[in-house]
Amino acid sequence: MSKPFLATLLVAAGLAACGMPPMLHAANHHKPAAASTTASELPPLPAAASKSQSAVIDGRSIKYTVTVGWLPVRDDAGKTIAQVVYTAYTAPGKNRPVTFAFNGGPGASSVFLNFGAIGPKIVSFGVAGDTPSEPARLHDNANSWLPFTDLVFIDPVGTGYSRSLVDDKQSTKDFYSTDADIHYLSRVVYDWLVKNGRMESPKYITGESYGGFRGPRIAYYLQTQLGVAMNGMVLVSPYLDPLAWSDEFTSPMAWMTTLPSIAAAHLEREGKLSAANMAPIIAYTRGEYAETLMKGRSDPAAYAAMIKKVTELTGLDPTFVKNSGGRLETQAYLREVYRSQGKLGSRYDSNFTAWDPFPYAPHQRSGDPILNGIIAPTTTAMVHFVTQTVGWKYDGRYNTLSYQVGRLWHDDDDANEGSVRQLREAVANDANLRVLIAHGWDDLSCPFMVSVLAVDQMPAMGDPTRVEVKEYPGGHMFYARPASDALFVQDVRALFDARAGHTR
Repeated sequence: MSKPFLATLLVAAGLAACGMPPMLHAANHHKPAAASTTASELPPLPAAASKSQSAVIDGRSIKYTVTVGWLPVRDDAGKTIAQVVYTAYTAPGKNRPVTFAFNGGPGASSVFLNFGAIGPKIVSFGVAGDTPSEPARLHDNANSWLPFTDLVFIDPVGTGYSRSLVDDKQSTKDFYSTDADIHYLSRVVYDWLVKNGRMESPKYITGESYGGFRGPRIAYYLQTQLGVAMNGMVLVSPYLDPLAWSDEFTSPMAWMTTLPSIAAAHLEREGKLSAANMAPIIAYTRGEYAETLMKGRSDPAAYAAMIKKVTELTGLDPTFVKNSGGRLETQAYLREVYRSQGKLGSRYDSNFTAWDPFPYAPHQRSGDPILNGIIAPTTTAMVHFVTQTVGWKYDGRYNTLSYQVGRLWHDDDDANEGSVRQLREAVANDANLRVLIAHGWDDLSCPFMVSVLAVDQMPAMGDPTRVEVKEYPGGHMFYARPASDALFVQDVRALFDARAGHTR
């Protein structure tokens, strides 16, 4: 990942790993990791357990089966070196589509998409008013995807209950690097399909944040190496192109990607956020704003006009904008915008705030408001659901976010390229493959503008609507807002319906 981007994430999380839960990427590779438990000391994982359930989704009751189980990961000699735990929801019906879901990090389990967005049951988290100590009660998800696809949530090694059976050094080689991560997770998808007799089902991938980085790479690897073609992808707040944050001193890209999200947050605070009101802001960002940044000090009049315009778009103090050179660094902005209230905004949704415990420190010293508040409700809900509701009896720790994985993670040489190349190639290889890229307007961890710029540079390849970017009110986890989630699931269903038309 690009070092400037990682540095800002480290400040945001206040931890040894960067925080995007979704995204927990390691930056301090030189720090020693905590000692890991050896395979011989681990209690055995139980056999798969299933439970019949029902939920009211989209106004009707749906019966389904939830299964918690695990799949082995084997080395070239056939030895089991890891166990990957999954949670699958399957409903009656012939040849139903199946969607494989991944969250990010690396180091995040799949609970955020499961209990926050697309599973049949959800728990409240990540919106204004939520607190970690509130009862973590699951309730029916009116916007679940289960009516039109079965769902398989995969926890990568080191997250959830999934675990490596080799030492840390070997784990880094086998699981905790960019390419190894894609290769073994692709094989897990393949193995689940074979084990469950679903090779002929329509197949989809969805991934959030770093899961959005994984999505195109897994789809391409499955397509070209394992012989399994995906029908579609849904990338949620994806970490798609790390290079967009690079070279912040000479390139306007870093500032072009964040200004529209900061402006969107300001519009939302004024009750004016809409696609219509965002359109001229996006046009200004990719036009006059970028041009003025490239001119630098060579055009004082254009520079002064830019400072005035950015001040108007963001509602920030003119002196702050001027001293920032119109280049609004994320963490500085999140303190400045709420400084008079003694609060901080979250990089995952800048209109989500918490008290700043160190308001007079020169830099933010506490963790991110959303990141600090989502671990308890999601962990509590998942552990109770798995062990009590489903009856998969295991007393090991559930790692909602694993900082151990973050510390051990190693980037391969092409990590900074992101996944745009694999996205292009997967779409080029299959004229029927459709992709939806979904973002929250207010997200500063994976800004929507990165995806907009990346997709606009892609060739149409016959039908430009095969790869679409959609934005919704909210932040990184925009789906935590019911109204945004309802709009999102409409767009997802449209993708499934459009793809199904090619197979009838």
